[in-house]
Amino acid sequence: MLALKPNCECCDKDLPAAAPDAMICTFECTFCADCVETRLGGACPNCGGNFVSRPIRPAAALSRFPASTERFTKSHKACAA
Repeated sequence: MLALKPNCECCDKDLPAAAPDAMICTFECTFCADCVETRLGGACPNCGGNFVSRPIRPAAALSRFPASTERFTKSHKACAA
């Protein structure tokens, strides 16, 4: 089951469970669409894979299987401001 991480790993933008701009790779690295397009060039800095839109968990399932609250950021050259 997807962890639904609450933030962009690059810029730390909030990405709630229903965020339409949340993107993930096959390892569930989570980034906002803006960072994927403008900073990362469409490739995950952790694994080199591509990104897809993160699915939105239906509200009924979200209440039973809530999104993660643990924030995660990692230093990447592409994310340096």
